[in-house]
Formats: sequence, structure tokens, C-alpha cells
Amino acid sequence: MSGSAARILVIDDEPQIRRFLDIGLRAEGYTVVTAATAEEGLAQAATQQPDLVILDIGLPDRDGHEVLAELRQWSQVPVLMLSVRDGEREKVHALDHGANDYVTKPFGIQELMARLRVLLRNRSAEPAAPPRYDDGHLVVDLARREVFLDGAALALTRKEYAVLAHLLHHAGRVVTQQQLLREIWGATHARDTHYLRIVMGRLRHKLNDDAAAPRWLKTEAGVGYRFVGGTAP
Repeated sequence: MSGSAARILVIDDEPQIRRFLDIGLRAEGYTVVTAATAEEGLAQAATQQPDLVILDIGLPDRDGHEVLAELRQWSQVPVLMLSVRDGEREKVHALDHGANDYVTKPFGIQELMARLRVLLRNRSAEPAAPPRYDDGHLVVDLARREVFLDGAALALTRKEYAVLAHLLHHAGRVVTQQQLLREIWGATHARDTHYLRIVMGRLRHKLNDDAAAPRWLKTEAGVGYRFVGGTAP
């Protein structure tokens, strides 16, 4: 993929970093979109459909790791993480949870450009599916993080929404309890199944979904859960 064909989203709260990257990327022929907060960045990722995201870990409204986790619920766009934190544990955590590369601030622009070129070359040619589910009753707009049931907006907590979005992204497939706990609560909570049971109970209640005769959320006894309402968005 050539620079002129690639759109890069930069999510960083430091104005000088955004300007620096904007100038450097445009000089290489890339189209650049910028965001200063996590919420703005997620909205831009959904509406601008970038070919690559440069994501700072230290954002003012939400941690970059949370942004990455939410983005991975509906997109496999390459993500290069930026951080002043240079510890090995920080890098491993980012890479294990969906980042494609990690660069420590301060960084050289030429090294960054080389890493971007590698990520863009390795990007799958498979187009991203639209981040929306609609079966005429349940609507889940993953881009806007909105859920409607028979036309009425549902007020879901962050955890309830995250569980629903993760199951929907893997629609038709079993997602284990441990996978959900690791992805949404973190690796240290992989055995805290009671957290997941409480959230699933509340989510089913809000969806009017009967566990004994599920319309959308099916329990796979002893294993995990499956979204059965349709195909993945």
C-alpha cells in the first residue's frame, strides 16, 4: 500500500506530537486524521476507516489499553502504540492485547515511518466488516457504542456493553468465560467467573432475553457464551 493511499489516525493528547506527526506523515504522502482524546479517537476510527492507528497510551479520558481493547471488538486495523513508558512489561501487555507494534517516546521520525510501512505492507487485504448489527429488533452500533431494542435505546454499563460487543464480534462461535474475563476485566481476573455471571444476568434482563430459550445470548454450560442472533458484524 502506498503512502498516498493510506489514511493514518493519530490519537495523542499532546498538541506538539500531533503536529509533528501530521507534518511528517503528510510529507510522506499519507492522509492524516488526528484526535486528542480516547472518545474522539474511537469515533474517528469508526467514521474515517483509517488504514492504521497511532495510539498514545497516556490519554486524558481513558487509558490507551482500554481504547485498544474497545477498538479490537470490531476492527483489526493495525495499531502502533506510543508511550513514554519503556518497561518490558508495558510493551508485552500492549502486544499481547492487540497492538501490532510499540514505540517509546521520544522517537525518530524515520524509524517510525519504517515501522508504519511494515505494518501497512502486512495488513490483510480483507475489507473490514461494518461495525453494526441489526436484526429488526436488536440494533448494536459498534461505531457509536449504542444499543437499541425495538427502537428504544438501552442504557448499558461499560462492562455490559463490552461483553455484548465481544460476543457479537464472534457471533456464532463459543467465547469462553476465561477469554471474556481476560479481554474485558484483565488477565488477573481470569478466574473471577462471578463477575461475568452478574454482568450476563443484567445484560439478559435489559435485552429481555430468556437464558432458557435465548434469542441472542446462549450459555454453553461449563464453557462460556455464544451470540446466536446472526453473523458477526
